[in-house]
This record gives sequence, C-alpha cells and structure tokens, in this order.
Amino acid sequence: MTSLDDRSVLDALDREIVGRRRELELLLASLAAGRHVLLEGPPGTGKSTMLRAAADAAHRGFVFVEGNAELTPARLAGQFDPSRVIAEGYVPDVFVDGPLVEALREGSLLYVEELNRVPEETVNLLITVMSEGELNVPRIGRVVAADGFRIVAAMNPFDNIGTSRVAGAIYDRICRITMDYQTAADEENIVEQRAGVPEGRLRERAVAVTRLTRDHPDIRVGSSVRGAIDQVEVARRLAVIRGRAIDDPDVGLDAALVALSGRIRLHEGGDRTPEDVIRELWAFVIESGDRGDDPKLPAPSGAPTAPH
Repeated sequence: MTSLDDRSVLDALDREIVGRRRELELLLASLAAGRHVLLEGPPGTGKSTMLRAAADAAHRGFVFVEGNAELTPARLAGQFDPSRVIAEGYVPDVFVDGPLVEALREGSLLYVEELNRVPEETVNLLITVMSEGELNVPRIGRVVAADGFRIVAAMNPFDNIGTSRVAGAIYDRICRITMDYQTAADEENIVEQRAGVPEGRLRERAVAVTRLTRDHPDIRVGSSVRGAIDQVEVARRLAVIRGRAIDDPDVGLDAALVALSGRIRLHEGGDRTPEDVIRELWAFVIESGDRGDDPKLPAPSGAPTAPH
C-alpha cells in the first residue's frame, strides 16, 4: 500500500486531474494525517473523480455510498439476511456487511456522496465511527477500523432542495476542503481530454457558454463542465448529420440547447424558459468575437461586476 503523502502519488494525480493541484495536496495531506474529509463544492467539480484517483494511486480500497433519504443505518452498516436467520439464527456468517462495515474491515476509503441528503440517524452513525474508530454492531460486537480507514464525504452546499444542514458534530470531526469550478483554460483542457477535441472555436464556445450559465441573473444553478463536454460531443455528430462545419454557429447553438437546457435551473417567478436564456448566452459568445478569452456578462445597471 503506497503512502498517501508519497510525493509520487501527488505527481501522478496532478498529471491525471486538471487544475486541482492544491486540492489534491490538501486531500492527501489530510488523509495521511489520519483525518476524515468533507469535500464541498457544486456538481461537476471533480470531487468523486479526485478521490477515486487518489485511492487508486495509493492502492487503497474505495467504497462508494450514494447519500439519499433512503440511506438508513441498517443499509449503511449492514444487516442480517432474514432468510438465513430463520434457518441458522443470528450468527456472524449470516450478517451481510454494509458499505460502512466493509470499509472498516478492509481499511478502505468510504466515500459518502451528498452528505446533506442523508437522514440524521444515519449521520449519527458516521459521527460515532469518526469519534471512536469502531462500530458496535448488535449480535456481532465491535468492528474496529483497520489501518487506512477514512471517511470522505461530499456535498453541494448550494443545493437547498431535499437537503438538511450538516450537524456541527460532523464539522468538529472532519477536515473541510472547498472546491469551486476550474479556470476557463482548465475546463477547455478537460473538454479536450474527455471529448477528444483539439483547440478550436467549438471547444472555446462550449466552455464559454457553459461558464456563463453560472453568472446569468435569471439562472439559479448553472452547468458544470459536463455541459460543455456534451455540447462538443453532440455538435460533432450533428455537424456530420447536417453536412455542416463542426464550428457552424447554428450547429453549436442547437448542441448548446440540447446539452444545457436541462442542466440549468432558473429562478422561480420569471417568464423566461431555459431555451431563451441559452440562446441569449450563445448570441453573447458569438458576438464577443471568439476572442478565446473568458467572456463575462455585463453587470446589471448600477451593480458591480461579480468576481468569478
């Protein structure tokens, strides 16, 4: 098992993950120090990708848990197989390990996604494990964390639908790393890696219009870089179907509508549709002259330009 603070691990990850050197340093240092970690940031900022890559590079086990309202303590820790209990009784062999017990026994990284969607009683189970380094399972006894076990949770702090506040007891037992969107240049590199598109107007426009969805006053939640990747992939195929150039503006607009209209969330009470806003943003990108920089929407009258 490779040490998480081995510099070769960081160098390998830095080559694989674009624009996350600082966050990688903080993650590896926290895990190597024996701490549990909370990754906070909007969707599509690479939280799970970064952690999976870190586990692979360090040859650590990785156990994934999807956080939602149905994640009960029994589903997280494990439970006895009812059919076998009838025949064999409550014996250890009949217990089916849940992801938490599996990670404890194997010394793996337990990744809990969307922590703020997890029921309070299940979160309390995590707090106990963070504090004691073990879990007491009824009829099984103590399950002590093997060397290397860590809990890494992630959440989008800006999503307030179907979520709850994370208890202060969690923050008191965890190291918090915040993650924002990468720079325009980094996101263009990500699109190139994922979609295989070299430098060109299609890639630049896709990234530009995607980034603008995060600043538009009518949009409550913008798109991650996944929107730009999908734009490029759709535009490439659409250009072939229509017999048009890959950077044809009409092809790009339709690809943007397909890729972004379902990803953005508008403020309630407005009379505009997602398609209206995407068309406006696309026109702004085209009118900006394809400068290759990171275009910014003009600030509303009388308001300062928001930093990005």
